[in-house]
Amino acid sequence: MNKFLNTAFAYIILGLASGLFYREFTKATDNLGTHTQLNTLHTHLLVLGMVMFLVVLALDAVFSLSGRRSFSVFYWTYNIGLVVTVAMQAVRGFLTLDGQDPATTSAAIPGIAGLGHMLLTVGLVALFIAVRAGIKDRTAALEKASATV
Repeated sequence: MNKFLNTAFAYIILGLASGLFYREFTKATDNLGTHTQLNTLHTHLLVLGMVMFLVVLALDAVFSLSGRRSFSVFYWTYNIGLVVTVAMQAVRGFLTLDGQDPATTSAAIPGIAGLGHMLLTVGLVALFIAVRAGIKDRTAALEKASATV
């Protein structure tokens, strides 16, 4: 369970640092108030990173998910997907602040961002599979315990 707490902590550090970076970078480049993907990077890292892994920590404590293969698939694909997604957000944000239109600059940017979102989806499906199995095991254990009483 420490792994999930450490992961949540890493995402809060990244989220807070990205918010600070966005604020200071846009001030330094006279782009303060310009809407880019950089200003949503902060929120994505906090919610999809920190909050998600705090919820996962609670789910693991209740349903003992860590030992399941589907849970390992969730952990790695979700983290990789989130890193890819926020990296592409950062690229889009920098391009926008540079005065370029990211959509016309390169087709690779939305393509790679789409791959990040696909990895997030695979991770979330794997999490639901692990939680379903955890609920099934917990229910069976509770029924067995109540039958012996």
